[in-house]
Amino acid sequence: MKKLILLGLVILSAHTFAQKSLTPEMLWKLGRVSGESLSGDEKSVIYGVSNYDLASNTSERNLYSIPLTGGAAKQMTTSLGGESVVKVNAQTGKVIYTYKGQLWQMNADGTATKQVTNYDGGLENIRISPNGKYILFTKEVSIVKNIANEKYKDLPKSDAYIYQDLSYRHWDTWEDGKFSHVFFASYDDGKIGPETDIMKDEPYDCPQKPFGGLEDVIWSPDSKSILYVTKKKYGKDYAQSTNTDIYKYEIGHNLTFNLTSGMLGYDTQPAYNKDGSRLAWASMKEDGYETDKNDIMVYDYKLNQCYNLTADWDETVNSFVWSEDNSKIYFLAVKDGTEQIFVIDLGKDLAKVTGKNIQMLTKGRWDINAIIGQTGNTMVVSRTDMNHSAELFKVDLKTGNLSELTTVNKAAYADIAMSEIEAKTIKTTDGKDMLTWVIYPPGFDPAKKYPTLLYCQGGPQSALSQFYSVRWNFQLMAANGYIVVAPNRRGMPGHGVEWNKEISGDWGGQAMKDYLSAIDAMAKEPYVDKDRLGCVGASYGGYSVYMLAGIHQNRFKTFIAHDGLFDLRSWYGTTEELFFANHDIGGNFWQKNPPKSYQEFNPVNFIDRWNTPIMIVQGGRDYRVPVEQGLEAFQAAQLKGIKSKLLYLPEENHWVLSGQNGIVWQREFFSWLKETL
Repeated sequence: MKKLILLGLVILSAHTFAQKSLTPEMLWKLGRVSGESLSGDEKSVIYGVSNYDLASNTSERNLYSIPLTGGAAKQMTTSLGGESVVKVNAQTGKVIYTYKGQLWQMNADGTATKQVTNYDGGLENIRISPNGKYILFTKEVSIVKNIANEKYKDLPKSDAYIYQDLSYRHWDTWEDGKFSHVFFASYDDGKIGPETDIMKDEPYDCPQKPFGGLEDVIWSPDSKSILYVTKKKYGKDYAQSTNTDIYKYEIGHNLTFNLTSGMLGYDTQPAYNKDGSRLAWASMKEDGYETDKNDIMVYDYKLNQCYNLTADWDETVNSFVWSEDNSKIYFLAVKDGTEQIFVIDLGKDLAKVTGKNIQMLTKGRWDINAIIGQTGNTMVVSRTDMNHSAELFKVDLKTGNLSELTTVNKAAYADIAMSEIEAKTIKTTDGKDMLTWVIYPPGFDPAKKYPTLLYCQGGPQSALSQFYSVRWNFQLMAANGYIVVAPNRRGMPGHGVEWNKEISGDWGGQAMKDYLSAIDAMAKEPYVDKDRLGCVGASYGGYSVYMLAGIHQNRFKTFIAHDGLFDLRSWYGTTEELFFANHDIGGNFWQKNPPKSYQEFNPVNFIDRWNTPIMIVQGGRDYRVPVEQGLEAFQAAQLKGIKSKLLYLPEENHWVLSGQNGIVWQREFFSWLKETL
């Protein structure tokens, strides 16, 4: 079998000679496709395409539509700036969308565009009620005065912040005393009536910070209530908890109820079925555990009963939707290194729903990362793989078969040589099977020897699936002549709940052994140059790089760490979401019996063994893994006389979002590898 795989790679390589290798510039020119909504007649799908202009360092997004039967796509908007669909009228087909903070309207074919609101300050996270009589939106409200020039009016030029509690900064922003609140008002063809803040005077955010969105606030089907997700905690309590709840605000009575009281973890993604008889949401049990098993809960209003539909299913749910006829729930989840659609048949009695009612609908070497809509037996989804950015596909709900719908980047990829992706099974030190993705350079020749990179995934409990990134892009790494080894080590979802949980409290233990098992197994292959092995990663992957730099026993010739955790003590003292550190590390370092992680699994304690070139990347506005982590690591490497480089990005957070900074990142990444590997 191995010989057949290698022979196939050789045959495949013949075609790649006429094609170009992917470059960072080509990667950033690809259109970024994201689904919006089905058309009113459900015969087309509306989607957005973002294109990045490197010269101006800005992106431009427009809306398009394409028939579900296939054919040519039609561009619907052309204005500078991004548009997003709010609502499609099923009767008239007219599309209500947002543009520059206001609501606009156009015909189904994109004609007759007109602005319908002129709200001072602009609108965010807009939903129009099902009956069309109300509008809800969010905006920031000043609740706490912690900026000096607000507190002391005679000092207008002061930029000082004043804090007396934690949660003083989050992700990439400092807490300025403003909180995102949900408002509603009457609505009549663009006319917005007097508004009501349903979270008045509360120092809480909806959507959740930093990544919550429109899924955090919905209307009830009868338009009488608003459901919203928030964590009603402040300061130290907020920083140490994941206990978000779903609240119901009744418009006619001005009353708010906590629908998930007593449920201690994340409760998110509320979604009614069409007739409003049942409410579903995603729920985690444990407070403080951000990657706990995510289950689908359903409350049946007629029976006044709540059911956990995935309690005995040995995986975790990402997102879900109700079927058109309310008889099923479709959801996305990672399984064996890919993200797929699963379906729950609800039957006649929710009490009898078990894991046996759950079936995997799709199967293939891809990620289905968003469900756009359903019409009959057709579902429109977004799909990626390690060689292709997102495009829209149709799924046959009877067979699970996929067919391509959009082809935004087809012409670009026709000129780009593809990488062969192989799924290897590698034995770990404790005798378990570990899926490891291996990405080969275009034109791979098994008779040659290639430099090889061990890729360390972040999270630590995030999936290493068939994702496509503009930064950590395996296709781009392979195009530069490297074999990439990407193991689904301990902590990855998609291999059972226990495998996912094992990394908590054991960051530097079995997961490091898993990494070394993967690279050691690959180093035995004749086409891997074991004298040219590198190790790269970000976040927990960056931590892994720092940790492996002290324990790798000369396996690797170079390292690259991006926003990695170098000293768990200083990290605990500066990171913002303390619930994560408390759960995964075990708590603070000054307690009488501090967790073993601070000693056994702390990279700084192994700096005396560092002897290998290392490049360190650090974002200046990364408050999850703050700047001192990268600076400490670089300073230690420099003072030890180790060949090292620091790439500091002062305006980037935990990610690199600017196009030109992204190009700098990739150029420095590959120049370092060329120089050291």
